[in-house]
Amino acid sequence: MSGYEQFAYLYDELMSDAPYDQWVKFVKDVLGKFSSHEGTSHLLDLACGTGELSIRFAQEGFKVTGIDLSEDMLAVAQAKAVDAGVHIPFYQQDMAALDGLDQFDVIGIFCDSLNYLKTEKDVISTFSHVFQFLKEGGIFLFDVHSLYKINDIFIGQTFAQNEEDVSYIWNSFPGEYPNSVEHDLSFFVLDEKTQKYDRFDELHFQRTFSIEHYSKWLTEAGFTVMEIGADFKHEPPQIKSERIFFVAKK
Repeated sequence: MSGYEQFAYLYDELMSDAPYDQWVKFVKDVLGKFSSHEGTSHLLDLACGTGELSIRFAQEGFKVTGIDLSEDMLAVAQAKAVDAGVHIPFYQQDMAALDGLDQFDVIGIFCDSLNYLKTEKDVISTFSHVFQFLKEGGIFLFDVHSLYKINDIFIGQTFAQNEEDVSYIWNSFPGEYPNSVEHDLSFFVLDEKTQKYDRFDELHFQRTFSIEHYSKWLTEAGFTVMEIGADFKHEPPQIKSERIFFVAKK
């Protein structure tokens, strides 16, 4: 799985327009529809990144634990949680090899983070570990890029942003696996002391699978698939849907 290094400290600025409120609403809607749990829900935010969603869930009354593979992301998340006045324990672990955790009412992998797993084996292992640490009747949610988004929107495209403090050039090209993409990122960050721009480069990998594959692996892990939607809607995905949402129950 690709790690975030310097990118971790720019992530929030670059993702300032991400629809975080829609993720929170989606989770609350799903729990209202499918969860039989009463009281404060214990939520595990897997691949929590800089903690943006973890903090929002905590502010909504969830008891939250955050896990990420990136030490840099977790450092940012911890500082933000302190600033926000919420208590969230953060741990560095690989989502495909979770260990030593409590049982949770809800486990989520948001913001297409599951797409950073390279192989079927890693995805299957993640589902198995999530099942292990989810309470009976608990809800597992995740969203992934669709095949359409990987192959028709990302691959072969260049994205760019030119701001005063931070600029980037983002080239996407086919990865080594089917339905995978490699994002070649070059960032230019203003050093306020020298008033010169520092450049750094990172390579990020993402891979997705068909809806049928994800559904099969969830079922094999022991889950019941409750809903498959797209683009924050509780409606079946269409050919050009970009983000696929899965809701499964233990």
